[in-house]
Amino acid sequence: QVQLVESGGGLVQAGGSLRLSCAASERTFSSYTMAWFRQTPGKERECVAAISRSGRSTDYADSMKGRFTISRDNAKKTVYLQMNSLKPEDTAVYSCAAERVGDGVSWRLTSPGQYAYWGQGTQVTVSS
Repeated sequence: QVQLVESGGGLVQAGGSLRLSCAASERTFSSYTMAWFRQTPGKERECVAAISRSGRSTDYADSMKGRFTISRDNAKKTVYLQMNSLKPEDTAVYSCAAERVGDGVSWRLTSPGQYAYWGQGTQVTVSS
């Protein structure tokens, strides 16, 4: 069982920055594709960004490209989401997710149903 714990959320003004962290309990963390999702009331969970096992490959939703950066430190078993130029529409609960992927399997997982493990989420509120 993989446990994920997010931190770093909070209240920030539009144009500001936040850095989210997600610490994993899993010893074989480097075997997992990791991703950040966000959700607002009444809307489906949306993939913000995903990162491959090694961290060399990343993928972003179009609206986040150039503003958000996903990264990971496998030694610390942690994945990060650096969010810059935040907008009020970025307000949401942000959750990290993990899915173990084997060699030869695509790491690019962007659907919530593709992930088995989830953190509890952290609230990000961007004021105008």
